Amino acid sequence: MNRCVFICVCVLFFHTYKVAGQQAQFIAPASADTMINPLKDNIKATANGKLTFNTFCYSCHGIKGTGDGAAAAGLTKTPANFASPTVQSQTDGALFWKIYNGNNPMPACKMLSATQIWELVNYVRTFSKDFKK
Repeated sequence: MNRCVFICVCVLFFHTYKVAGQQAQFIAPASADTMINPLKDNIKATANGKLTFNTFCYSCHGIKGTGDGAAAAGLTKTPANFASPTVQSQTDGALFWKIYNGNNPMPACKMLSATQIWELVNYVRTFSKDFKK
């Protein structure tokens, strides 16, 4: 009987831990906020970011960046909505850090160069309602 209780407690603990981990916010460290985007407001870099987004990101985040891509349905967490105030209020450095490091099921994008990630950050900014073309 004690073994059964122990197993049930373990299962409950690991299930709770897994669910809590999935619901936790994805927060970049404060040090990321000090990173300066060297390509900020660079139109060509933003266009390059769109190409990278269409290659690596849109299948989950959707063509409009709202997190409703075709692959999103099969994920354990909903992809970020880039138009949301939650995303748009973050610093460029925080977005860079998140793209570089990933957050399961989003893979880390360490195969991209720093330039490509800054270009993606620029493109993510275009999903803001306040973005001026």
